[in-house]
Amino acid sequence: MSDSATAGIITDEGVARLRARIGVPQVYPVPPHYLRPGVDAFRHVARSYGDDNPLWSDPSHAPTTRWKEQIAPPPLIGGDSLIGEDRLTDTELDQQKDLRGDPLRGVHAFYAASQREWWAPLTADQRIFRRTALVGVVDKPSEFGGRGVQEWTSQAYRTEAGVLLGAQNRMMYRTERGKARERKKYADVTVEPWGEQQLAALDEQLAAESPRGSEPRWWEDVRVGDLVGPLVKGPLTVTDMVCWHVGMGMGMYGVAPLRLAHRNRRRIPRFYHRDELGIPDVMQRVHWDPAYARKSGNPTTFDYGRMRETWLIHACTDWMGDDAWLWRLRVEFRRFNYVGDVQWVEGEVTRHYLAEGDRPAVDLDLRTRNQRGEVTSPAAATILLPSREHGPVRLPDPPGNTLDEAFDATIETFRGGRA
Repeated sequence: MSDSATAGIITDEGVARLRARIGVPQVYPVPPHYLRPGVDAFRHVARSYGDDNPLWSDPSHAPTTRWKEQIAPPPLIGGDSLIGEDRLTDTELDQQKDLRGDPLRGVHAFYAASQREWWAPLTADQRIFRRTALVGVVDKPSEFGGRGVQEWTSQAYRTEAGVLLGAQNRMMYRTERGKARERKKYADVTVEPWGEQQLAALDEQLAAESPRGSEPRWWEDVRVGDLVGPLVKGPLTVTDMVCWHVGMGMGMYGVAPLRLAHRNRRRIPRFYHRDELGIPDVMQRVHWDPAYARKSGNPTTFDYGRMRETWLIHACTDWMGDDAWLWRLRVEFRRFNYVGDVQWVEGEVTRHYLAEGDRPAVDLDLRTRNQRGEVTSPAAATILLPSREHGPVRLPDPPGNTLDEAFDATIETFRGGRA
């Protein structure tokens, strides 16, 4: 069957070709959005998801904290195309010619799950390197769009000075657009207009929110069952997504304007579809154009999974205070978050214990819940807290001493079934 006949269809041949790439370190599709992120980048990233914590953005506040200077908000360490120059050997670079093209071209990709770890803070004006590889291709039927495939990728990051920053396993769920339109799983979803009283109630909740900041949350004072949040996000607007892109860039497809768009269209022509005026535009437009969203089987425009991931991170850092450390976050994106929806980020403490090396730690169960009462993103986090008895937070030990060792350990996390 020709390539044009199979475009947009998940075939056994395409899955086999994708699986042949497992374990091969790869050059990421686009260069990092921030080559040497500085304090301006820290502020822009935090603002993009509505985080006003002065630890990321106020140069007069940061020196008063245990970190002594501004540090990057956790979403900046990772996030696929945000940071990290590819670190590959000559042999691995030579293998890149075998990784050209998408074996599942035309098949829609939704960011569906991730597991992230943070080992050390990122300070300003440093070069960062990354290692990336496809680590899993799992056939999984989809209620949304017929045949589905989980595409798992691992990444790890370090600074030029050798500091291991963090890692992630992330899953893109691939579904066939045509079948998604036919099934119309979400055809009955409606986003009702918001009334003045409803908006006033949300405003009251937003006005009461603030980061814990410099007040320590002592480990000894936390109990299982303590509540986290709720943090209000929404009602979601297209403006929210525009602001998101200002800080986060345009993602792994390298979306760009004007002459740069022309070059990108030549690089990945099938990612572009003609709009109602006959102009080629990116399929990523599903996030701001209802007609494009319907092409993907949705009733209207929707958010990015990465946005909700940053909201969960925001809830953690608001709750824990500047002296604590967000160590791990695991999240699944099970339902869409449509323009007009509100998400409440909420959770509770489920475990209070000493982690490896007698580090005072707590585990949280978290979720995002919309105004229809649906849990859209279940999640879990581990946070290290300062202790009156055990002292300040000691950062977690990274899994190894080099980027290669940390990368291999991240892949093993996926293989061990913990991602």
